[in-house]
Amino acid sequence: MSIWQAIILAIVEGLTEFLPVSSTGHMIIASSLMGINELPITKIFEVNIQFGAILSVVVLYWRRFLQGLDFYKKLLLAFIPAAVLGFALNDIIDAMLESVLITATMLLLGGVVLLFVDKWFSNADKDKVNYKNALVIGFFQCIAMIPGVSRSAASIIGGLTQGVNRKTAAEFSFFLAVPTMLAAAGYKLVKDLLQLEISDLIRFDLVKIQNSFEVITAEDLKLLLIGNFVAFIVAMLAIRFFINFLTKYGFKLFGYYRIALGIVLLALLAMGVDLRV
Repeated sequence: MSIWQAIILAIVEGLTEFLPVSSTGHMIIASSLMGINELPITKIFEVNIQFGAILSVVVLYWRRFLQGLDFYKKLLLAFIPAAVLGFALNDIIDAMLESVLITATMLLLGGVVLLFVDKWFSNADKDKVNYKNALVIGFFQCIAMIPGVSRSAASIIGGLTQGVNRKTAAEFSFFLAVPTMLAAAGYKLVKDLLQLEISDLIRFDLVKIQNSFEVITAEDLKLLLIGNFVAFIVAMLAIRFFINFLTKYGFKLFGYYRIALGIVLLALLAMGVDLRV
């Protein structure tokens, strides 16, 4: 992977991680078009640069993360469903991630849903998330375990079903992304990419830990640092854009975009283009 390919992937991650468009679908297209979808470093890179995107939320909303214990109780409550189901269904989720057909189909169907969300929840006007709302949002977030279903869209719609307005639901979705993405990316990095078990870390098995990092070269490390920095900057800009756009115009344009992207992916599959990740 070249520096420019790393930068392009990081831009894609930063732009799409917090928008209701599915970063998975975009990663599939970007890595496949650049011919790097089967490189070992690509999988490591795609997981690792999520940490840069996560940091953007913490930096943009740092004052919110200094709130009282009530804020963290709601985040924990919303995080629990994904933590439990993600661990229990890990093998099934990994199998679905191999299917571009599932990703493309869910992009298309999710786009259709977004066309009608603003109309369905036009009366959602609450500007605070309570404990019940947080739990419901957490369960909605679990739908995004299906590739092609946007985590952001699922959790925001979960908030809307509880009467929470679009801006507040979107911001809570960003906050919830921090523990969710940290857990998912950290677990995948340790277990699937570094070939370590959690028990190895608990025992602090230095031999296994050292051997696991031998798969990452100095050049790879440089790409990871660049990628995280780019993803961090781009994600901050994307979040600011999304909040302003969503407040003024709603979800419909994102719906049309998802439908178009889903159709493109399905068409490429029908033509026999290799889109494996």
